[in-house]
Amino acid sequence: MPAENPPGLKRTQLNRKSHVMSRIAALNPAQVTDTAKQLFDVVQVKLGFVPNLARGMANSPAVLEAYLNFSGALAEGALHAPVREQIALTVAEVNICSYCLSAHTTIGRMVGLKSDAIINARSACAADPKTDAMLKLARAIVVQRGEISDGDFDRARQMGITDGEVAEVVANVALGIFTNYFNHVAQTDIDFPKVEPGVESNALTTAIQ
Repeated sequence: MPAENPPGLKRTQLNRKSHVMSRIAALNPAQVTDTAKQLFDVVQVKLGFVPNLARGMANSPAVLEAYLNFSGALAEGALHAPVREQIALTVAEVNICSYCLSAHTTIGRMVGLKSDAIINARSACAADPKTDAMLKLARAIVVQRGEISDGDFDRARQMGITDGEVAEVVANVALGIFTNYFNHVAQTDIDFPKVEPGVESNALTTAIQ
């Protein structure tokens, strides 16, 4: 079944031409010093390389440090890594962010997500009912700019999502929006196996196997 186009996703947006180079320079890890170098070292240990998102954010070390601190804090929360990656995929699909879809497809596989879970997360769906409710809550938060309905909230509650988990869903959505918007502004060059928004599931499965 094809991945659903998120609300507001238009064919013209899916087919928009990629830019040749980023608007914001991706700093070379071999040429930075002081705070930026320390932050790059943290990213290198975590991922095995320093992706262009981090290299762009490092033009302001304060921005990269804020991103890493936010992400690191959420890693200590109640939502496990696979769920956080599923939320990131849901948010990236709604926000039409190719970079984040590509990155979180790769990282999702690194933390144990199978191809079908990755594909389904893009449509805010999951096999586990509670995770499914979290993804639908995340999508509602993005689409409605946080002004979710009582029905949206009550459905989450009915699936046993606690106050703390609601708070963490909101926080993970905010982290996703931060990276999505940064990539939109920077037009970050994709340095993961490329995944496009709105691609049908059979094509996506081929791309991520």
